Amino acid sequence: MRRPTPRQLALAAALAGTLVSTGAAAPPSASPQAGGTPAKVPVAVGYGGAVATVDADASAAGIAVLRAGGNAVDAAVATAAALGVTEPYSAGIGGGGYFVYYDARTRRVQTIDGRETAPRTATSELFQENGVPIPFEEGQTSGRSVGVPGTPATWKSALDAWGTRPLGQLLKPAEKLARDGFTVDATFRAQTEANQARFKDFPDTRRLFLPGGALPVVGSTFKNPDLADTYAELGRKGAGALYRGPIAEDIVNTVRKPPVDPAATRKVRSGDLTAEDLRAYATKRQEPTRVGYRGLDVYSMAPSSSGGTTVGEALNILERTDLGSLSEAQYLHRFIEASRISFADRGRWVGDPAFEQVPTHELLSQRFADARGCLISPDRALKSPLPPGDPRAPQPCTAGGQAAPTTYEGENTTHLTVADRWGNVVSYTLTIESTGGSAITVPGRGFLLNNELTDFSFAPAFPGVPDPNLPGPGKRPRSSMSPTIVLDHGRAVLAVGSPGGATIITTVLQTLTEHLDRGLPLVDAIAAPRASQRNQATTELEPALWNSPLRAELEAVGQGFRQNPEIGAATGVQRLPDGRWLAAAETTRRGGGSAMTVHPHGRP
Repeated sequence: MRRPTPRQLALAAALAGTLVSTGAAAPPSASPQAGGTPAKVPVAVGYGGAVATVDADASAAGIAVLRAGGNAVDAAVATAAALGVTEPYSAGIGGGGYFVYYDARTRRVQTIDGRETAPRTATSELFQENGVPIPFEEGQTSGRSVGVPGTPATWKSALDAWGTRPLGQLLKPAEKLARDGFTVDATFRAQTEANQARFKDFPDTRRLFLPGGALPVVGSTFKNPDLADTYAELGRKGAGALYRGPIAEDIVNTVRKPPVDPAATRKVRSGDLTAEDLRAYATKRQEPTRVGYRGLDVYSMAPSSSGGTTVGEALNILERTDLGSLSEAQYLHRFIEASRISFADRGRWVGDPAFEQVPTHELLSQRFADARGCLISPDRALKSPLPPGDPRAPQPCTAGGQAAPTTYEGENTTHLTVADRWGNVVSYTLTIESTGGSAITVPGRGFLLNNELTDFSFAPAFPGVPDPNLPGPGKRPRSSMSPTIVLDHGRAVLAVGSPGGATIITTVLQTLTEHLDRGLPLVDAIAAPRASQRNQATTELEPALWNSPLRAELEAVGQGFRQNPEIGAATGVQRLPDGRWLAAAETTRRGGGSAMTVHPHGRP
């Protein structure tokens, strides 16, 4: 067990000094792009707090709250609301997520499960007809895929417990952004184009995102006055207005009778969401997962998310190896194998604990990790699908039971990390599931509905193998969201998270090990080319690794690969030894992210 090395801390401090001296961490008002949008900077260092997201307008909204005296929770809500405007295909009030909070006063990490829930009428055959699973795309683009949104309830729960500002005040920046508009970038246009065929079949979605039937032009201003009005209504009435009253009625009507263009040839199934389903929704306050790693404490989300258990198990496996002393190829080999093993166990054991017996404590035990980790050989790759182990009765170096393939999970979401001047930290991942969600916009409300229920298994992953992720009444589908906060002797020193469906887990795991073990500064650990193994026959590689000599070295020990052009879009914050915050985001993925601090040039 060891803490971050002096070399790592020196690297972080040196990087911070360079950024400040060159002005790279300029205030968010500096060097605005056309239309008043702040320039994107992937790393920033300063005092007073920090925000990191994929979007500069959203980061600026959070920084404005921190500057006005709000805390990290207040800033996280304002930032998330702004992301609902500028990242509407990834997140918004039609979706859900997981909120991890570190309280600097109590030195305690707490979490909110704001995952969407299935209707009370849902059965294990929700996505089957005549005993046969329907095609994924038909499930995705339908009312049947829509779960009860959890995002507004998450905001209310967080603010009631830890916030200092009213929701109406915190929604104002996002309301203004929706009304005045934001500048369209290449990522927004590309995501719209990828969904053009789906969007055009829903008149309200087409009017909003394909005005005049055309794709939005890069550099143009995109406005969403309906969403601005919806935010204003939530601000006046509270988050409960989405679960009772006119907004709730509009959601139910949209799900039960999706407003499809009569000329569309697409088969769009209705859903069975009711007003009672919305009224009954509640977030869950629960204890986080925790594992010790290199002398640090790593906290994340417990089930219904599989993020905390899967990242935690993999870290426990990897801790027995000095990753910092390995060659790059051997490090990647170990990382891939630990990911493969932990995903095999995830598939068998993790689901909604309100419905399934999830052995969370046992999955995170070092005893189980040691029994599984001894399967790893330095010169021979394991084969997938790998059978799961039994955390309740670990058998060293033995994979018991029947192997089952990893089920599909959509790959779009967004993540934000926030820290304030008091040392409080938020790591928050929120989503509407696939890029564009269900593709169904609530008429007159300006937001897309999620397709989160497609995160359930449409049928058991393998005949005869127990699948804890089948649909059920009021059940939360399994997620891979992994908002993570790392403590050193009770003090928050690092927070990270990412979008990317099931690749979230491997992205967070790789970012943590690249930073904590390999000594990369946080922004470089986030930017490093990624691999993602999820108990599948081949491991996904980004182009930089696909075209690297490392691929041949890994293939020589039996690893197999396929390309993925882009994996995840992480953000993070780090507490530096001198008390400053470092915010870090992507340098290129999704067009680069946005890192900001409150006082980038010194103490306030």
